[in-house]
Amino acid sequence: MFLNVKKVIMEKQKIMNRGMVVFGAILIQLALGAIYAWSVFTPSLKDAGWSKTDTQWVFSLGLVSFAIVMVYAGRKLNSWGPQKLAFIGGIVLGLGYFLAGIFGGTDFYPLLILIGLIGGAGIGFAYVVPIAVGMRWFPDKKGMITGLAVAGFGFGAMLWVKLAGSWGNLIEDMGLANTFMIYGIAFALMVIIGGLWMKWPPEGWKPKVYIEKENVTSTGSGEEFTSKEMLSTPQFYLIFFTFIFSAGAGLMAIGLMKLYPMEALMSNGLTKVEASAIAGTAMAVFFSLANGLGRIIWGMLSDKLGRKNSILIMTATQGILMILFTYMAGTEWLLYLGATLIGFNFGGNFALFPTITADTFGTKTVGQNYPYIFLAYGVGGILGPILGGTLGDMGNFPVAFVISGIAVLVGAVLIFLVKPARK
Repeated sequence: MFLNVKKVIMEKQKIMNRGMVVFGAILIQLALGAIYAWSVFTPSLKDAGWSKTDTQWVFSLGLVSFAIVMVYAGRKLNSWGPQKLAFIGGIVLGLGYFLAGIFGGTDFYPLLILIGLIGGAGIGFAYVVPIAVGMRWFPDKKGMITGLAVAGFGFGAMLWVKLAGSWGNLIEDMGLANTFMIYGIAFALMVIIGGLWMKWPPEGWKPKVYIEKENVTSTGSGEEFTSKEMLSTPQFYLIFFTFIFSAGAGLMAIGLMKLYPMEALMSNGLTKVEASAIAGTAMAVFFSLANGLGRIIWGMLSDKLGRKNSILIMTATQGILMILFTYMAGTEWLLYLGATLIGFNFGGNFALFPTITADTFGTKTVGQNYPYIFLAYGVGGILGPILGGTLGDMGNFPVAFVISGIAVLVGAVLIFLVKPARK
């Protein structure tokens, strides 16, 4: 009798831990989403003498640093443990932003190093933790838990953009330097607190009602691949290049979601103040909310439709939307619609590519394998924003969106070719 009671209590504790893992994951990702709030700082930096391309270099270096460090973090995940990695990530991220404020907040090279390189590294240390831990606690709902875990990343952009802008007026009232310092402290605290629940479940543990069943639309063979084995498969490269094209287009849209619509709206007769308000709303509300919701909804849909089918639908529609956005950016309601749909699809990347990695190459090794897939995000972070910034300086924002849209459609073809991986 006593043993049965003890068993029930232990099972309830595990269920509670599952809930706290979700809470901790969302808290961590809210802070890590700071990188998507970069566009709120770019108008002030342009006023300080920065070119459009300069603003995109900081953003791009942050994405590259994020992706490269994430590979190292994935290799250390088992030896260091997820909790330690989360703590390191929070401290490094917070320190980068805090020191950026100390150094004045408007000089190019300090921001390039402190926010781009160091801040990106902090995100890279912590990002893989809630994904890998969540999949271990929720093997029955990998798409849903991954979507929830990374939803904070999308919603975080809206939070930090609005606090710096219309909600908190931090930039206007306190200046860029103090805003960076405040954000640095907040980021560190949130990631460290969320990291308290980043622990593996007991070895061999599964939910009580969990039943292994084959998904007819899965790309998996049931085998666990090491990173070396994964890198020798054609499936890796098909998934990798699809992610490059899809992420690059979305990241370019994030970097330009205020600058391009402002120009398009002003060319249609709106004042700079009106255009700035509308473009800011498109980025901070419509794009950011849809980005967060897209992670959750695409993750849940993929549990039903399968990862491959979900990515195929997402990339096909995203490619068309990127091309159509050149006709939508200059009209307020079409801008809101375009920002919503592009943000929704972009958010899906971060729920679907971790889970297709787990399905194709194994759940137990996803913490080590997904960072290699995620390097595509870093490549896309260079190609997309720099393409947009360079063509923007030449007055050709629409061309950048058309090129990105075509690339995403190529990605849809590549993901269609993915078959189950075999050793």
